[in-house]
Amino acid sequence: MSRKDDFEQGLANRRAVLGDAWVDRSLSRATGFTAEYQNLITRYAWHDIWSRDGLPRKARRMMVLSVTLALARWEEFELHVRAALTATDDSRLSPDELKEVLLQNAIYAGVPAANTAFGLAQKILAEAAGEIGYALEPADPREADPLGARRPPPAPMEN
Repeated sequence: MSRKDDFEQGLANRRAVLGDAWVDRSLSRATGFTAEYQNLITRYAWHDIWSRDGLPRKARRMMVLSVTLALARWEEFELHVRAALTATDDSRLSPDELKEVLLQNAIYAGVPAANTAFGLAQKILAEAAGEIGYALEPADPREADPLGARRPPPAPMEN
């Protein structure tokens, strides 16, 4: 595969994950200063990494959300939250799956980062609600059970 082929395959992955509008806007902003960088990330990140068979695209989405949250890269976080919620393939995250990613990261990346992440994600959920068929409903935190989504432990294995 040539470098041009790598770029085109990366571009297809990038469009599939982020959507045509975002990618078109990003590419249209390229200049003589940034075009090489756009080429690099499209070939390496979007082709070499996102095309690997080792993880499904949905898992990669969750990892990107986790890392951008942990590193407080909020512009990228918002981009990937929106893309994950509105994806049209099996990599789409439901609002509940997104919530689980954020809760997990509250522990490992810290509550201040999770505070920001929940606020940004809720804003995006409100904006995308009609598109994804989701309604943000008022809820009383006193009545919420943070362990409510816990699954029962697996049955003991027989010897």
